[in-house]
Amino acid sequence: MSHPYPHSPDRRSFLRRTGQLALGSAAWPLAINLAALGEAAAFEASPGDYKALVCVFLYGGNDHANTVVPFDAAAYDQYSTIRGGGAGRSAGGIALAYDALAATALTPASAPVDALGVPRQFALHPSMAALAGLFNAGQAAVQLNVGPLVKPLTRAQYLSTDRTNFPRPPQLFSHNDQQSVWQSSSPEGSTVGWGGKVGDRALDLNTASASFTCMSVTGNAVYLSGDSALQYQVSTGGAIKVNAAVQGASVYGSTAVSAAMRSLIAQVRPHTLENEYTKVTARAINAEGVVTAALAQGAATPLATVFPSGNTLADQLRMVARLIQGRNALGVRRQVFLVSLGGFDLHDNLIRDHGGLLGKVSDAMKAFYDATVELGLAQQVTAFTASDFGRTLASNGDGSDHGWGSHHFVVGGAVRGQRFYGTAPPISVADTKDSAGNYLPANQWHVGQGRLLPSTSVDQYAATLARWFGVSSAELPGVLPNLVNFGTPAYPLDLGFMA
Repeated sequence: MSHPYPHSPDRRSFLRRTGQLALGSAAWPLAINLAALGEAAAFEASPGDYKALVCVFLYGGNDHANTVVPFDAAAYDQYSTIRGGGAGRSAGGIALAYDALAATALTPASAPVDALGVPRQFALHPSMAALAGLFNAGQAAVQLNVGPLVKPLTRAQYLSTDRTNFPRPPQLFSHNDQQSVWQSSSPEGSTVGWGGKVGDRALDLNTASASFTCMSVTGNAVYLSGDSALQYQVSTGGAIKVNAAVQGASVYGSTAVSAAMRSLIAQVRPHTLENEYTKVTARAINAEGVVTAALAQGAATPLATVFPSGNTLADQLRMVARLIQGRNALGVRRQVFLVSLGGFDLHDNLIRDHGGLLGKVSDAMKAFYDATVELGLAQQVTAFTASDFGRTLASNGDGSDHGWGSHHFVVGGAVRGQRFYGTAPPISVADTKDSAGNYLPANQWHVGQGRLLPSTSVDQYAATLARWFGVSSAELPGVLPNLVNFGTPAYPLDLGFMA
């Protein structure tokens, strides 16, 4: 497969790094850093400077309409009617009661305007009081109607059979594929994600240990895999040990077996693949020791911030906060993290289950923000949400079905908060056309059943975060391959939510 930018600096850098890695694979982080010396640094940072991006992925496809809820009277009434709300603006079907939203009403610095030019008001789900408080205090922002796009699309272009000029994202409405597209711009099977590519550009800053540039507290995901950067996985309890090689471990009832394992790992092998395997294993053991020591060092002055118990997302974010606390011991100045929460595929029981999930997201992200304040790093750490897709505005009876565009949150001290970014979609599921056969304006922003046609692409969203992190404009197309199709006033490359 040909590279989409055959003459880009990104490709030349990658080929040069790959060649040096082939010659010096015994210590790949060193090889990467030596290769980087011959290039213009992607990041310029003062000594002690640190930044972290934290992706909070909501697996299953979050129902955006009950997350960021229309709250002005006219829009709420439309929302409630479509979702089966009761008389007197009471709860019904999958609509939330109007009065229940008052405590989480958002008070932006300026009112968002929808695609028809009408000012709108919003509230968050009643379970999201903590995140609503962050928004109203200026530490959080909402990006409206963002989703995967290859290039800008109108509804007519989406419905066109001309896939050459009007390409759709691959495998729309498929969980696995859209998770991968959000994380990597490619469907399931992709091996490199944009978080990992951002990490690639930071390797020359993390000279002490490039292994800890991209870290997952939620298992393996393509988001953190770069061309050179590898994702390092930890659990909510800390580094993952190679148990059979732990000093003094008992394997099959014998410490001698463990000693033999450690001896075998240390041996130089004549066979190339065997030798590489032992190096990888040894590297994993050494990395575990570094992470464990860094966490132990931080435990001497434990975080005072209280993370909510019984909340798996909070457990993951607490570990991220501890790893950030140990950043100097880890030897890193730029890091990309991934945490996640599942259960959002609510075709059924939306009202019963959704609030509990959103409450976990809200409470966990608020506690994490508080921890960054405690660490004195609120300006240097940005957390953001992502999900497979949004869901239909129309009810299927007890839930909502797979959608496309969605609303997302960005949280941190560097966020230009208390604002909405992007375009609020009109509240509609109708397919009404005019006499010329064109969809009426309110109906051009969905593709059936209230599935939002994104007015902002994931590439724009990611580019705004990557620019703040330190990726140069010249390198962005190598990180986000579809970005070259955007950059107009209607689809800016910088969405403006980062200060």
